[in-house]
Amino acid sequence: MKISTVMIKAANHPSGKSGFTLIEILMAFAILSIILSALYSTFFLSHKAMEGLDESLVKLQECRAMMDRLRREGDAIFYSLGNKNCLFKVEDRDLYGKQASRWVFTAFSPLIPGLSTISYEVDEIAGKPTILKKIRSVYRAEGNQEGAEMIEEVEAFTVEARDKDRWVRQWDASEIKKIPEEIRVTITVRIKDRPVTFYETIKPKIGKTL
Repeated sequence: MKISTVMIKAANHPSGKSGFTLIEILMAFAILSIILSALYSTFFLSHKAMEGLDESLVKLQECRAMMDRLRREGDAIFYSLGNKNCLFKVEDRDLYGKQASRWVFTAFSPLIPGLSTISYEVDEIAGKPTILKKIRSVYRAEGNQEGAEMIEEVEAFTVEARDKDRWVRQWDASEIKKIPEEIRVTITVRIKDRPVTFYETIKPKIGKTL
């Protein structure tokens, strides 16, 4: 009988009640909100950083591939003074104050059998300065030809030819009667709001003593 009385008193005692007060629940929600906000901010910043990194890597890969392509095509430049189909011309131009050379030459390309005319220039596409490449067979009549977009948002595209001990930005082989011994190509793009410049020095090899 004494045991039953003690158990009833313990059950009715305020300290024996279970559950949370309203203040405790509100505090728990506040702490949970802070934790979730911190986690979301961390995820958002990490995701944004990864996107920026991916864009930077893509741009770097595009530029390196472009320079490699220019080197290979430059190595295969062919010019013969007596051949009316051959040409080599570098023009010094600018696009809204940015260096935007135009380079046209004949070379042997794996894309087209025989000799090809290849040109590189900068044009504005959808409001962005873009390097365009055009290629055609020298035996095909020249007409309206669409350019393949190579690199977008170019800060500068410069082609220079070495004339003895100096670099020039104008060269017309039909007037000078020869092509330069070396060509220097410079491409500048903006990566993460910083200008990054790529260089390539090209030495035409066809007809030259190795």
